[in-house]
Amino acid sequence: MAGTHIITREPATTVALGAPGYPGPLYEISSPPGILYVSGRLVKDDDLAVAIVGSRRPTPYGISMAQKLSRSLVRYGFTVVSGMARGIDTAAHRAALDAGGRTIGILGCGLDQDYPRGSMPLKARISRHGAILTEFPPETKPVSWNFPQRNRIISGLSLAVVVVEADLKSGSLITARWALDQGREVMAVPGRADSSMSRGTLALIRDGAVPVACAADVVHSLGIERTQAKKAPDLPPNRIIRELDTRPMRPEEIARAVNWPIPKVLTELSHLEIAGLIEKNPGGTYSIR
Repeated sequence: MAGTHIITREPATTVALGAPGYPGPLYEISSPPGILYVSGRLVKDDDLAVAIVGSRRPTPYGISMAQKLSRSLVRYGFTVVSGMARGIDTAAHRAALDAGGRTIGILGCGLDQDYPRGSMPLKARISRHGAILTEFPPETKPVSWNFPQRNRIISGLSLAVVVVEADLKSGSLITARWALDQGREVMAVPGRADSSMSRGTLALIRDGAVPVACAADVVHSLGIERTQAKKAPDLPPNRIIRELDTRPMRPEEIARAVNWPIPKVLTELSHLEIAGLIEKNPGGTYSIR
């Protein structure tokens, strides 16, 4: 029947502009949605959010970078926001969930629509550990003109928008433009100069977007040195995390890279491993989990 919500067995909720539970960051944008249809739960901690968006047809490099950024950002205490599309969006949502974090998916259709086809299991999982939301009522089809409108919510909910891979016609560039209009930070992951999937991100960087290669870059650009992440260690991990975001490394390699004595590096590594941020590999190297 009309209005049926099939993501989970729990009924969807509606949150009106001005009502309790309406996301605070959306009050800051010029055209906040009047009503949100929500599957799952929005919480105050979601105000600390970063959007990860990009191509529906990413390269393996793009998928890997989206996963790495998403995993690391939730460990810093951020909620990951994206658009539930195939490719980069789906990779970001799944990685956030796999890392035990929260993620929010923004739809360009009604909650009852199986779009992208086969996405209902992922939507159900997100609803249990975050939220799926849309401004479109049930039975609204995923028509193309809904998605640019949807993108303003992705950027509006976020402190920053990180574009991982995009060609010059990618919808993620629309999200980046919305972010600029809303006073949000725009960041982009550099890619291969000869890849069509890097043309959009390289254009963003040329026009002033912040180039980022790891979550520590995002945190630094936002001016946030510490978050309320439950898994965050007591000692600041940024320098070691930044190095390990590039490749697995042995303690002596890390010591040379950050110019610290080995005992200090070993102490930091121990804290980071206990916090669940890194893992020790066979052969003695360490890498991001």
